[in-house]
Amino acid sequence: MPEPLAYYAHSTAILDEGCRIGDGCRIWHFSHISAGAELGPDCSLGQNVFVADGVRLGRNVKVQNNVSLYTGVECADDVFIGPSVVFTNVLNPRSAVPRRHEYRPTLVERGTSIGANSTIVCGIRLGEYAFVGAGSVVTTDVAPYSLVYGNPARPRGWMSTHGHQLSFDANGLATCAESGQQYRLMNNQVSPITPEL
Repeated sequence: MPEPLAYYAHSTAILDEGCRIGDGCRIWHFSHISAGAELGPDCSLGQNVFVADGVRLGRNVKVQNNVSLYTGVECADDVFIGPSVVFTNVLNPRSAVPRRHEYRPTLVERGTSIGANSTIVCGIRLGEYAFVGAGSVVTTDVAPYSLVYGNPARPRGWMSTHGHQLSFDANGLATCAESGQQYRLMNNQVSPITPEL
């Protein structure tokens, strides 16, 4: 009798031979994982998700329905990707001009959340615990802990690791309303100054 799988894949999901899927992953209806893709442990892929060759997902990455992760996308641990988020991997696509050698990487760092229906233009880095508001078009790097939204997405504030907007006082200090963790804003950069509670 074969050993039970260490992950769950719905019967309609397509898992190409050679893909690597970590323990505890959940892959739902009509999703497709390409041969060269790698999913870390405890990832969740919603309905109709495509993961291309070369894509790497860390631990506990949550990808909601109708998202395509194209070659060049790499997500660290604890990333959240909302429904119908769009990633690109070529800056100037033309149907008649092959550009496979021009794929640009997109790096999504630990703890980042990307809101529903956002578009992430290739060749950028979303810093750890950044928060992209729904419907945004992100065309440049996003600093760690920043809240960005709009078209094009612009900085609108700062977020805690728990996903709460931070309000800094005159000394550049703020406290997360949920966790009690404290943060410092200095030289337009945010960093935690106390351990997470």
